[in-house]
Amino acid sequence: MLPLLLDCDPGIDDAVALCLAAGCPDVQLVGVTTVAGNHILERTTRNARAVLALAGAAVPVTAGCDRPLLRQLCIAPEIHGETGLGNGPPPVSDVSSVPLLGGHAANRIVEVVRSRPGEVTLVATGPLTNVALALRLDPGLPDAVAGVVVMGGATTRGNTTPAAEFNIYVDPEAAAMVFAAPWSVTMVGLDVTHQARCTPDHQRLLAATGPVGAYLAGLLDEYRSGGAGGEDPAMHDPVAMAAAIRPGLLRTEPAAVVVETTGAATAGMTVVDFDAGSAAPAGVPVHRVGTTLDVEGFWALLLDAVARLDGRPPDGRSSDGRSSDGRSSDGRDQRVADRVVERVADA
Repeated sequence: MLPLLLDCDPGIDDAVALCLAAGCPDVQLVGVTTVAGNHILERTTRNARAVLALAGAAVPVTAGCDRPLLRQLCIAPEIHGETGLGNGPPPVSDVSSVPLLGGHAANRIVEVVRSRPGEVTLVATGPLTNVALALRLDPGLPDAVAGVVVMGGATTRGNTTPAAEFNIYVDPEAAAMVFAAPWSVTMVGLDVTHQARCTPDHQRLLAATGPVGAYLAGLLDEYRSGGAGGEDPAMHDPVAMAAAIRPGLLRTEPAAVVVETTGAATAGMTVVDFDAGSAAPAGVPVHRVGTTLDVEGFWALLLDAVARLDGRPPDGRSSDGRSSDGRSSDGRDQRVADRVVERVADA
């Protein structure tokens, strides 16, 4: 089992990433911490608990920072809706099955990692405020984690400003601290996540798994009509989670990464130096920057995980051999699902 600790700001795509982790049989989700980002902290914390409750995962949640280290908070209701999970009601109203721990997320990160030195992979899919504070609390943290995967940044253009991706833009000072720390971050930026677009066919397969998949497919409809402007939405946070679970899905290259914090037009930009990756000066951490994604493998992993949450065989068949929408197994959707299962089996 792969122990994962997720720091997140749910968020529509965070919700999908949570379900991916909760449904993957190879993953032990040892904790969830929340940060303000896609929405205010109160919302992201409740959203995390609601999605975990939907997934039947009683994973403890710990709230963290309600604002960036130095800047005013920037949230994204135009992308993720008024609640952070679209504009409708939460997936469940009773979140009491998911414990809300006291204390602060930064302390929780240190506690969980130190309890299992060298075992826990930290996945961060929101602004990096909690992670930066954890580093301040425990400068030796980089030696205790098994790995760090960050959804953030880009090697080309941003999605919040021409230079900056949202998670890094919200708290560039925190991101600068994380990328300057003596550990190797796997950076899953826009150049990779934009390779995994959720098409209507993907949504149909997701919805066919059952209630969890149907809920996520509905969220992705809102994602498409809102922030994606009608385009197939990019699966940002699920790709980062998939890269943590199945590193072979992501091709990476070594690079030095510096986060711009002072530029009037470039704050939050990740300056990626691939040339320095193989010959970085002493004391400059070398990170792994994602460049290419196995898109079919990603969808195989995600659909399989959600199908397991919905208590269905990975191919989506019911006991009579028909898909959940009544199509026989020789339909187009079933053939796509069969290819998904083949990819999972090969992973």
